[in-house]
Amino acid sequence: MAAPKRMKFGVFMAPFHRVGENPTLALERDLELLQWLDTLGFDEAWIGEHHSAGWETICSPEIFMATAAERTRNLRLGTGVISLPYHNPYMVANRMVLLDHLTRGRVMLGVGPGALASDAYMFGIDSTKQREMMDESLGVIMRLFKETEPFSVKGSWFELNEASLQLRCYQEPHLPVVVASVQSPAGVTVAGKHGAGVISLSVPRDMVRKTTLKDQWTIAEESAAEHGQTVDRNEWRLSVGCHLAESRKEAFEDIRLGSSRVVTEYFGNTLGHEIPDVPSDQIVDFMTENNQWIVGTPDDCIAGINRLLEASGGFGGLLIRVEDWAPREKILKSYELLARYVMPQFQGSLVGIQTSNQWAADIKDSLQVNRKAALQAAETAYQERQ
Repeated sequence: MAAPKRMKFGVFMAPFHRVGENPTLALERDLELLQWLDTLGFDEAWIGEHHSAGWETICSPEIFMATAAERTRNLRLGTGVISLPYHNPYMVANRMVLLDHLTRGRVMLGVGPGALASDAYMFGIDSTKQREMMDESLGVIMRLFKETEPFSVKGSWFELNEASLQLRCYQEPHLPVVVASVQSPAGVTVAGKHGAGVISLSVPRDMVRKTTLKDQWTIAEESAAEHGQTVDRNEWRLSVGCHLAESRKEAFEDIRLGSSRVVTEYFGNTLGHEIPDVPSDQIVDFMTENNQWIVGTPDDCIAGINRLLEASGGFGGLLIRVEDWAPREKILKSYELLARYVMPQFQGSLVGIQTSNQWAADIKDSLQVNRKAALQAAETAYQERQ
């Protein structure tokens, strides 16, 4: 098991908002959450792109990130993800470089083929070609980031003539790039081909060919070797649903209703995904028992992360999937508990504290003797002066 010296912690914000609530307020709550994460010291937030189905309501992660950048100080912001088949690759690269400058290097590019079948259908995109389109587009984007001389490309679905970027990336050698890996080996294969990072679900979803987390990373390494690239486990992030409270009972009850609504109403009734064959009020128990979510106390979360480290062989970042499944104050408290009690365990920030505490405890008896002797000497000196 390879654990990073300092694990990155962040969120994956699709986001998920139940149909029927005020969408303007929901977006404002998303921005408020990022401000809270910035205050708590989280490292990054990845923002999704979706155009249909009613729950995931951010259509342009770049616009949302620009707004969030003005409300935060240190939080890094990534597209989680831009669906490359929906855009000309030049425009994706150009917008991200602009954001790179406007944020002084706080942005990251996450890409994918597009998650919602309804989006692809609406845009007239052949779903069987989306992954090939993503690969083709990313190759051009990487060239635009790296090359300074104009080049031309006649792709299968786009064309560029003597293209180059006016602005170069603010970050050196270029802004970070990651590829989403959710339902097929295509994501990790493309990531390896282009030497990019990876964002995976902690438990791969609905995969035609079952692969473990270790399998996924092996595919990325093999693809990288085939194309003369390298991949870095520190740039591998796992996304997982998570909710914490002061007790396990409280944590489960906090999200018992809300989590069942997300799974049944959205993933089941709207998207048509298979859902757990259990009563709706037991979905949170099923998902937690099958290691798809981490629900409980900070100690439960620490144990869950260690299980993921073991199952994967090591990764560099944990992304909490943003959910609207509990009252606002409960959600904010969950992130606070994670920042206070979980993150330090995986970021090395407690080493000095724990060492100093143990050192003081080890010598406390001799120090007490010295303290009492000093007090007695002071008392004796006082008496002698009287």
